[in-house]
Amino acid sequence: MSGQARALTDSLSYDIATTATSLSFDEAFTLHHRAVFRTACAVVRDAALAEDVTQEVFLRLYRNLDSTPGEELLRAWLLRVTLNVARNALRGQTRSMVRDNEYHRSARADGWFATSTEENYKRRMEIEEARRTLDKIKEPMRSCLLLKQQGLSYREIASTLSVKETNVGSLIARGRKEFARVYGKIGGRR
Repeated sequence: MSGQARALTDSLSYDIATTATSLSFDEAFTLHHRAVFRTACAVVRDAALAEDVTQEVFLRLYRNLDSTPGEELLRAWLLRVTLNVARNALRGQTRSMVRDNEYHRSARADGWFATSTEENYKRRMEIEEARRTLDKIKEPMRSCLLLKQQGLSYREIASTLSVKETNVGSLIARGRKEFARVYGKIGGRR
C-alpha cells in the first residue's frame, strides 16, 4: 500500500472513530430492553421479578453511563449485569423464604398461632381492642410506648420523637397507665 493510501485510510478510520458517539441512555434502553428482560426471565422465571431486575439493570446503566463500555460491548455488559442482579434477587428471595419459614416455625412453637378458629377469632379481637386503645392515647405517649415496645432505648426514642430524653420515662409511664385505664373500659374489664 502506498504512503498516500495508508495516510488516507488512517485518517478515515480516525474520523470514523471520533464521529462514532456512544449511545444515549434512551437509545441503549430501546435497543437492549428486550434482551435484558428475556435474560432476567430466563434466570428468575417470574415476570414481575424480571421486571424489577430489568429496572435495576437500566438504573445501573443510567448511573454509570460514562463508565460503561462502548456501543459494541454494551450488550454484553448489560447481560452480565442482568445475570448478576437476577442471581442476587434469587438469593434474596431464598433468604426471605428461609426467614419467613423460621419465623412461622418459632411462632407456632411459642403458641403465637391459634389452633382453632375460635381461638383465632379471639386473638384477632384482642389485637383489635389493643389497637383501638392505642388510638385513644395521645401523642407523644403513644409513640413512646410503641418505640419502647420495639426495643429502642430512651435516647433513641428521644432523638426519634424530638423530645427531651429526661421526659421519655415519664411519657412511657403515663402512656402505660393510660393504656391500662382505656383498655379496661373498652374491654369491659371495669
